[in-house]
Amino acid sequence: MSETTFKIQRFSPEKDKEPYFQEFKLEISKGATLLDCLNLIKWTQDGSLSYRMSCRSAICGSCGVKVNGHAMLACKTQAIDVVRKNKVILQPQGNFKILKDLVVDLTEFWQKVEAVKPWLMADEKTTPEIERKQSIDEFHKIDRASTCIMCANCYSDCCSTDVDESFLGPAALAKAQRFVEDSRDIEKLSRIKELSKDAGIWDCTHCAECSQRCPTDAKPLEKIVSLRTAALNNGVLNNNGARHAKAFVKSIKSSGILNENYLPVASVGFANLPGLLGLIPVGIRMFLRGKNPPLIHHAIKELDDVKRIFKKIGKK
Repeated sequence: MSETTFKIQRFSPEKDKEPYFQEFKLEISKGATLLDCLNLIKWTQDGSLSYRMSCRSAICGSCGVKVNGHAMLACKTQAIDVVRKNKVILQPQGNFKILKDLVVDLTEFWQKVEAVKPWLMADEKTTPEIERKQSIDEFHKIDRASTCIMCANCYSDCCSTDVDESFLGPAALAKAQRFVEDSRDIEKLSRIKELSKDAGIWDCTHCAECSQRCPTDAKPLEKIVSLRTAALNNGVLNNNGARHAKAFVKSIKSSGILNENYLPVASVGFANLPGLLGLIPVGIRMFLRGKNPPLIHHAIKELDDVKRIFKKIGKK
């Protein structure tokens, strides 16, 4: 094919005030990955270009970069597949401090992974002679989460992390699910309680960017949903997220539609006076802008069908 323009973001904190883009021309050979192209640019055009790489086999997770605005593994991405109007735009992963060019500081990412205690806490009172066994079904509950290669692509494009730096992030939560659902771990309840606190499982906005950017089968959003289900099933309900989920279901079940007046009050807790007072300014702003929902919600005509569905689900 004809020459392709690689528009690469550059930044060296020692000499640059702001990041800038530099363009490189390169003919993409058949079967070349983005990492192959980056290597050729570095080896033949500009040796100062910095990026991470290691295995070149989508195993180590080192070469995560933003390609045309979304995080991908450079070694797993065919260059020809991401050419848009004869151009490819490469940037460092999002939600991170840039160290140099396409290299970011992963310190905070690893701190959040460590915060979920990603190691097995087994019952030390019972020491097996050989190993702690699992059934096939038990292993399947944690199999996908175990495929995470810690590339940080999910963290890069996470909308919740973008607005709240304290959010644990999808990779850490996927790793947490791997141990919460591990049949050999005895700290399931304590883990769930910790994960249910602020900046944990209930702060995910369900944008699904993490699962779309995941290069393996880890699919973090599914793991976060699994953790929420575990929290509800284990009675960890004393938090806004769990109350919100239960209130949402109750509203739909009773009237077939979402009662937007009831939901925020039920979410913060009817006995939570500071939380209820905190809703007042929001309610006033909504009223002044004509955005407040009707005070009386009417049930839908097909309410019997809605209740039938809930009844059928409840039997499963």
